[in-house]
Amino acid sequence: MSDAARLHWGLIACMSLLAGCATRVPQVLDPQLAPQSFVGHDTGAGAAWPQPGWWDQFGSPELSDFIVRARTGNRDIAAAAASVVQAHAETLIQRSALFPQLNLQAQAERSRPDGSLISLSNSPSGTVFGLTLGASYEVDVWGLARSNLRAADETLMSARFARQAVGLTVTANVADAYFNVLALRRRIAIANEDIAAINGILQTIQLRVSTGTSSHLDLAQERAQVESVEAELPQLQEQELEARVALAVLVGVPPEALEVRSATLESVHPPLVSPGLPSDLLLRRPDVAQAEASLASAHASVDAARAALLPQFVLNGSDGFASAALGTLLHGPSVAWEYGGTLLQTVFAGGKLVAQKKLAQGVQQQMIAGYQKAVLNAYADVETALGQVRHFDLAEQHLGREVDAAREAFQIAQLQYRQGTTDLLTVLQSQQTLFSAEDQLAQVSLARMQAAVHLYEALGGGWQEQSSERTQFAVR
Repeated sequence: MSDAARLHWGLIACMSLLAGCATRVPQVLDPQLAPQSFVGHDTGAGAAWPQPGWWDQFGSPELSDFIVRARTGNRDIAAAAASVVQAHAETLIQRSALFPQLNLQAQAERSRPDGSLISLSNSPSGTVFGLTLGASYEVDVWGLARSNLRAADETLMSARFARQAVGLTVTANVADAYFNVLALRRRIAIANEDIAAINGILQTIQLRVSTGTSSHLDLAQERAQVESVEAELPQLQEQELEARVALAVLVGVPPEALEVRSATLESVHPPLVSPGLPSDLLLRRPDVAQAEASLASAHASVDAARAALLPQFVLNGSDGFASAALGTLLHGPSVAWEYGGTLLQTVFAGGKLVAQKKLAQGVQQQMIAGYQKAVLNAYADVETALGQVRHFDLAEQHLGREVDAAREAFQIAQLQYRQGTTDLLTVLQSQQTLFSAEDQLAQVSLARMQAAVHLYEALGGGWQEQSSERTQFAVR
C-alpha cells in the first residue's frame, strides 16, 4: 500500500474515532455534601422511604380523592407536561441533523438566445424544463450534531424529572391545604364553644346582678369578653374560605365546585416513615435528578461549542432531468447529475464561536452550582422535616395535657363562682387559658400533620431515579 493510501485510510480512522468521542460529565458530587446520617432520625420509626400513593396512609378517602383529581386537573402539572412535549420535539429537531437532507425541485424557464429578458427583435425564444433531486449531508466528524442531540436528550430528561417534581409539590400542597381547612374548622368550633361558655356565664352574672349579688362591672367585663371572641370568629371564617379557595385552585376546579365534607383533623392520622440512608436520598428526589440532567445537558453543549470551532464537512449531490420539451423530460438523454464535497472552516466571525464556547462553559458552571445546591437542599429538607415531626409531636402531647388541666380548672372556677366562693376574674382567667390552649393545640396539630407531609415530600414521595439515568457519582 502506498504512503498516500496509508495516509488516506489513517485520516478516515481518526475521523471515525473522533466522531464517536464525547467527554464525560464533570463529577461534582463531593462526599462532603452528603452527611453520614440524619441528625433527627429515629431508628424505631416506620418503614424506610415513602411508597407511591403515600397519601392514602393518612386514612382520609377525601384527601386521596382530592389528590387524584389534582394530578389530572392541576394547571402547574399541565404546564410541566407541556414542557416535556416541547423538549421531546427539540430532540427530534436535533436528531434530524444526523440524516441527509433531500430536496426535490421542479422548474421551467423561458429565455431568448441572447439571454435578454425583454427584446423588441423577432428572435426565437426557448423553454427549458427541469426536475432535480438534491441531497446534502454534513458529516459529523467532530460530534457537533451528536453533542447537540445529547444536550437535547438530557434537557428532555430534565423536563421529565421537573414534571415529577411539580407533581410531588402539588400533592404535598393539596394535603397541606386540606389539613389547613380542617384545622380552621376546628378553630371555628372552638371559638363557638368559647362563645357558648361565655354566654352561660353571662346569664349567671345577669341573674346575680338582678338580685344584687354582683355588680355591673362583672356584667360589662363578660360582655366585653363575648364581643372579643365574636370579633375573632369572622376572621377565622374568612381564613377557612380562603383555604378552601386555595385548595380548589390546586385541584383545578372553580371554588364553588369544591366541597370539603370533613370537619375535623381528629380522624386523620399521620403514618410513620423512616428516612433511610442519606446516600440513597439523591436517588429519590426528582428535583435533584432534574438538576443532574440539566448539568449533563450543559456539558453536552460545551462539547458542541468546542466542535463548532473545527472544520465542517458537507457532502452534496443531485440527480435530475433537463429538456426543452416536457414530454421528453424523463427520457434517458435528459439525465443530468453532479456530486461533490465541501470543507467549511470559519476564518473570522468577530469572536462569535469562541464567545459561544465561553457562554456554554459559563452555563455549565452555573449548572454545577445549581446541582450542588439541590443536593444540599435535599438533605436540609429532610433534616428540617424530621425536626418538625419530632418537635411538633412533643408540643402536641404537652398541649393536650394542658387542655385537660385547663378544662378541669375552668369547670371548678365556674362552680365556685356560682356558689359565690370565687370572683369573676378567676373565671375569666381560667376560661381564657382553656380556650387559648385549645386553639393553640389545633394549630400545633395542623403543624404536626403538615410536618409529616413535608417529610414525605422531602424523601421524594416514593419516586426513584433509574440507575441508567444517573450521570453523577460520589467522588471518593
